[in-house]
Amino acid sequence: MRNRTALAGITLMLVAAACTAGGGTSNPPPTFNPSASHAPVTVTVWSFYTNPEYKQYNQVLDMFHQQYPWITVDHVGNKSLQNIQQAINSGTPPDVALEQGPDDSAKYCSSGAWVDLNPYLQADHINVSSIVPPAALRYTGYKGVQCALPALSDAYGLYYNTKMFQAKGITSPPKTYSELVADAKKLTVYNPDGSIKVAGFVPLSNFYESAQIENGIWNDAQWYSSDGKSTFATDTKWSQLFEWQKSFIDALGYDKLTKFYAQIGGANSEWNAQQAFMTGKVAMALDGEWRTAFINDYKSKVPYATAPFPVADDLAADYGMGQIGGDMIGIPRGAKNTEAAWLLVKYLALNTQAESKLGELLGNVPTTFASLKDPVLTADSHFATFLQIFVNPKSGYKAITPLGTADANLETSFLSKYFAGNVSNLQDGLRNLADQIDKQSQLG
Repeated sequence: MRNRTALAGITLMLVAAACTAGGGTSNPPPTFNPSASHAPVTVTVWSFYTNPEYKQYNQVLDMFHQQYPWITVDHVGNKSLQNIQQAINSGTPPDVALEQGPDDSAKYCSSGAWVDLNPYLQADHINVSSIVPPAALRYTGYKGVQCALPALSDAYGLYYNTKMFQAKGITSPPKTYSELVADAKKLTVYNPDGSIKVAGFVPLSNFYESAQIENGIWNDAQWYSSDGKSTFATDTKWSQLFEWQKSFIDALGYDKLTKFYAQIGGANSEWNAQQAFMTGKVAMALDGEWRTAFINDYKSKVPYATAPFPVADDLAADYGMGQIGGDMIGIPRGAKNTEAAWLLVKYLALNTQAESKLGELLGNVPTTFASLKDPVLTADSHFATFLQIFVNPKSGYKAITPLGTADANLETSFLSKYFAGNVSNLQDGLRNLADQIDKQSQLG
């Protein structure tokens, strides 16, 4: 899942002499026969996983070892982005790196910090676009360099309380922004003192996953123009989105929403049994596919269904698409066992059995066309919604650049002021925001 602020301030300081032109790699593609006899080798893979997911992931790594018995996988979990970047800079990287979220893919691809996998794909005669949806390849590559592959993803949709819907006579989930606002107003319940008892929807930037709205996926707002300049001040879809979101917040009451959020436990409540949708304190929520597993694991009794998240009114015909983006896997520059590392990357990212098993164990969306048809995953109607969102050709992730999350962090900072009523002129604010992003891009 994507955290818009967790990566703030992280920079990648690479030794220029170690990079090849265009972000390529000095590591040659494999030339060996994987089915032949080989000397034993240990491949080190670093990931962000901790228990219980760490042990679950190891089940699939054991499957890999059974297929390639001469390769032992040393899986080191709980590794941060900083850990991986520091290891690359010091010349002591793992053979394989697995990162949570694709925000650094452009940085890695353009600098050569992760090796270009195109020569490996070509050497193995793999037409990766026939295996992986194009949108997932876009967020794991940059300007023709495919330095990573997707290996599980998130997809964002709408969770809604069916009992609350029925009580208010709402027969179907909202499909457009206007319908979302109308339903949220109907579903919001107030205490005698006017404070919020049950929120129909919480459109605050800092509420759980509501910040994902501001990536512009559901209203087709573009982050950059063809010349690489920020379009916050020139693409009118941004001002339309933010004005709509602010009017939504104002309709429910900024202060009331803020107090409600604090009373239900704030941001920390998202990841425990007190999560507001699971306890019936929020009627509708933007969330990822993982919430279905949380609802089961915490034995929540919430009566619910899932659906694609609503789109802007002028994009009603595109309803069903959504934001996607998740784990990426690659080979860091300087890896010692690149041949065996490629076998592991290829297995985790492109093998149907591995992707299906990972999806079943971890409750995330698998990232190949074949694994998206896994009968275990498709049998769950709640989860199947997110499989359909992932494969929708109009689904995608925000534009990725070597800035990583710096542009999104600047946007979040600006919007926190705007939604609180501390920005006098939206257009002037957007021009300043665009200038800040462009200056960051120039600094590199």
